[in-house]
Amino acid sequence: MDRTTEIGLIKEILGLAEQKSAYLDEAIAHSPISRYASPERFERERAALFRRHPMIMAHSSEIEGPGAFLAKEFFGLPVLLTRDEDGSVRAFLNVCRHRGAKLVRETHGCKRLFTCPYHAWTWTNGGALHRVPHEAQGFPELSRADRGLRRLPSAEAHGFIWVIANPDAGDMPDLGAWLGQLADDFNWLKMSEHRIAEVETLDIQANWKVLVEGGLEAYHFRVAHKNTIGPYFQDNLSTYRMFGPHIRSVLPRTSMPDVQTAPEDTWEIRRDANLLYTLVTNSQLLVQQDHIMWFHFEPMAADHTRVRIATLAPRFFPDTEEMRERWAKNQLITKTTLLEDFELGEEIQAGFASKGNPSHLFGRYEGALNRFNLVVEEILAN
Repeated sequence: MDRTTEIGLIKEILGLAEQKSAYLDEAIAHSPISRYASPERFERERAALFRRHPMIMAHSSEIEGPGAFLAKEFFGLPVLLTRDEDGSVRAFLNVCRHRGAKLVRETHGCKRLFTCPYHAWTWTNGGALHRVPHEAQGFPELSRADRGLRRLPSAEAHGFIWVIANPDAGDMPDLGAWLGQLADDFNWLKMSEHRIAEVETLDIQANWKVLVEGGLEAYHFRVAHKNTIGPYFQDNLSTYRMFGPHIRSVLPRTSMPDVQTAPEDTWEIRRDANLLYTLVTNSQLLVQQDHIMWFHFEPMAADHTRVRIATLAPRFFPDTEEMRERWAKNQLITKTTLLEDFELGEEIQAGFASKGNPSHLFGRYEGALNRFNLVVEEILAN
């Protein structure tokens, strides 16, 4: 984000506050309940959205140093991430190419060779088949090149590992084109210079879109979060911009109007507002004053979402007991606030069965929710 953009976003908020107006779309909108409750719809999303487009799978700090690896289940796939001697990251299916056993059982570590626990076939961390016991007799015509680990399209950028969860998807598209102008914001945030200070995973019985939508408007802050963050943010005041399929929202704190009495060259948007980046397909980044919260969504079913909540701390902060306590406190505050949203999300999901509403109703100040759903619809249509 350049300085002109930063000042422009602050002035936009100040103008709305002065007019005592919310940031309004032209009209209300409706979102059919089938988008959130239909198992058939969920399978379409899995195929067209989550298997075809780049998704964040891990932060770069989770796989540091030559030989580092990370094994995890992701969207139903067993995935192995590795970092080679040159520092490059690769993504593979964590599946032996002999008989299909899970190749790596550990969740993380450092290895240059991976040996299958079934028959001891061995691969390098670059995916090449390295050793086959009794190869000459048992597999005299084996083409090792054809039995390398199956690769998933992957790339490392802006402090994250991006993967397409489909071994048949072809090459990873250009992430600069995928992110568009948001890449400038991410360069500004320097997320590659952060590390995960705190992390935890929750299983929520609600559709992933219900959970994403919870962060896209400030209409609910003073009600749902009245005992947590509500008093610290402007009532029903936020703005948003679309960057291709992605969204940048600005959520001003109550301190924002005070900047009008200060020289413009002292204005800092992170001091007086949170920025929320919603990335299609599966991540939200909440930019706070001195750190970033990463919300990582893994849709498991139409009514089940696994959410990973991580505090990304800049590396220039020392790793001291005092700082660890600080990050743990911040993580708890964010988790407590999210659980207020998630409890509502589970109630909303349970309410779908009542057929009390044929659709969600989005007011003019909830336009980001409608735009988010239209993005998903457009991807499914194509």
